[in-house]
Amino acid sequence: MKRRDFCKLMAAGAAGLLAGGPLWPMLTEAKTNRAWWDWFCGQAPPRPPAFRVCDSHFHFYDFVQHTDGIPALIEAMDRNGVDHIMFSGMPLIKKWDRDAHQAPVYYLDNNGRTYWYSATDMLLARTLLDKVPEKERSRFHPFICGFNGTDLYAVEHVERMLDAYDGLWHGIGEVFGHRDDLTNMTFGETARGDHPALMKIYQLAGRLDLPVVLHNNVSSQGRPAELLYWPEVERAVGENPMTRFIWAHAGLSRHFEDIDQARYAARLGTLLEKHPNLHIDLSWMVFEDYIAPDPLAGPSKAWLDLIGSFPTRFMIGSDSIGRFSEEALTCADGRRDPRLMKYAFNIRKYHVLLERLRPAAARMVARDNFLDILPARVRKGLGREG
Repeated sequence: MKRRDFCKLMAAGAAGLLAGGPLWPMLTEAKTNRAWWDWFCGQAPPRPPAFRVCDSHFHFYDFVQHTDGIPALIEAMDRNGVDHIMFSGMPLIKKWDRDAHQAPVYYLDNNGRTYWYSATDMLLARTLLDKVPEKERSRFHPFICGFNGTDLYAVEHVERMLDAYDGLWHGIGEVFGHRDDLTNMTFGETARGDHPALMKIYQLAGRLDLPVVLHNNVSSQGRPAELLYWPEVERAVGENPMTRFIWAHAGLSRHFEDIDQARYAARLGTLLEKHPNLHIDLSWMVFEDYIAPDPLAGPSKAWLDLIGSFPTRFMIGSDSIGRFSEEALTCADGRRDPRLMKYAFNIRKYHVLLERLRPAAARMVARDNFLDILPARVRKGLGREG
């Protein structure tokens, strides 16, 4: 970049800061978002969605346990073709330190720590029972997540929730193992996918026919290409063959640019072939950063071939965290900012994948695979006994 261009960029950033706006979104737009923003302008509401889908990865609360609420969520689901949703809380809460200059909302907002927050499950259960209209209830699939995955007593929290709200729960997760910066910000022992405390929960889930959503990064930020934590996931899945796992984000995360995606997709294929109880969700930034960085070109050949080879094993999700209201925007300069319509963007972005799959495979990935991983009693209620 020329010095003159750099100075212009810095001047624009300074102006944004003086106006109360952050610098980093401008840099992110310049680096990666322009193609996706252009694409989103033609796909955003009020345009009808092209596919009916299930949101297989969702958090009703954010990292301070705030939420836009049920009416906003149902409206967002209806506007974006979401028939069913994995309904979970947030297992961690961000501490607001007294010396913080601003109240944090996201875990990366400052250097404050996070801690495990079990009340999220009770809050979620009461919301489902008290605030979700009866006619909408069958669209919501609640998952237990409010436990410390390094505590050997954690399984007892799961058992207490199952007992307190008998028949309410449809799964467990998102379970947090290794997670980029969040691991370093969380009080206590480092969580990992094959921790003995989690192995006890996986065993319980297998006995009770409950699927488990596991977030365990495949490696560390410093050594992404070495896939340091791959063995943890393989051990968890391999030693619990009766438990159905959904590996969140395919194990990918921020700062994993050094991972060769073609080789990684091939390795995932070997893992899926070996473990029929493993499923993968493609949610979060990994889709637009690694799988399909160019929306016009769609997913890379390696990823498209992988998903096409295992069409019953992949699912999609918004990974929204407490915020799903949509601001009424018009396209400006041919773009609509996905940051201001996050739920719509994080559901509709998968259209670039679904339109490139065979119709039967597209329906599986978009909708059926999530429903088919739910407990038998739930599938029966939905008329999916097969």
